[in-house]
Amino acid sequence: MLPRQQRLLQRSRMTPKRFRETVYAHYEREGRHHLPWRRTRDPYRILVSEIMLQQTQVDRVRPLYARFLERFPTVAALAEAPLREVLVLWQGLGYNRRARMLHDAAKAIVATHGGKVPKDIQALEALPGIGHYTARAVAAFAYNADVVFVETNLRTAVIHEFFKDREEVRDTEILAVLAKAHPAGESRRWYAALMDYGAHLKRSGVRVNAKSATYVKQAPFRGSEREARGALLRALAKGPKTRAYLAGILGPDRKEQVLRNLERLAAEGFVTRAKGGYRLSD
Repeated sequence: MLPRQQRLLQRSRMTPKRFRETVYAHYEREGRHHLPWRRTRDPYRILVSEIMLQQTQVDRVRPLYARFLERFPTVAALAEAPLREVLVLWQGLGYNRRARMLHDAAKAIVATHGGKVPKDIQALEALPGIGHYTARAVAAFAYNADVVFVETNLRTAVIHEFFKDREEVRDTEILAVLAKAHPAGESRRWYAALMDYGAHLKRSGVRVNAKSATYVKQAPFRGSEREARGALLRALAKGPKTRAYLAGILGPDRKEQVLRNLERLAAEGFVTRAKGGYRLSD
């Protein structure tokens, strides 16, 4: 390779500095600054948004986020509410386990932390259902902590800019890039910008997450156990129902699947056997 070609190639390669510049430039032009969870530093409201946004599109979350916080404006209000009310307000978001996880986390925050969402990563991870990503996202957006983590939009941005010609890109490699690119003292702004850039790439047709070593293709929703669970909880959110009624909500061909999931929901504490049928648990 000629010296001039080498220089051009070197200039064309992405670096952490150029990556930051690219991400921030997009954020200044097209950042989603209007999102309600971007306009608050309240750790509780940020925790709610992070749980709601897991595997759920922003446009579906926004109206339900506002309604949820109107009913449960504080950690204490959520902790004191019966699970039934939480599940009713959660309808439309799917993945109902997240609702109970958030409810349990609120109760733990009241019991262990005086109703204040902790700053410490280990304390956050000790809350029911709060894992590696959620703990660090809350720390970054609520407390501007210098933390490094990865999620789907961040994977898209890093793989697109640094690993276009690679397959089986490991999260350890992505985290190494993010650690080098991370601007100290700017976590809140940086991760908002980076998530927006990744989302922008997806909307533009960039599909690179299949290159991630952690990529798992999601099973179809129709016909799934998840669809059956969701249908049961939606029906019970409207009030108690008989077993016979619930058995038929997805048609005769899926009666056994629905009843199987009804028993699982009862065993997990989501629903309670009531006189003549079932209802959402308190």
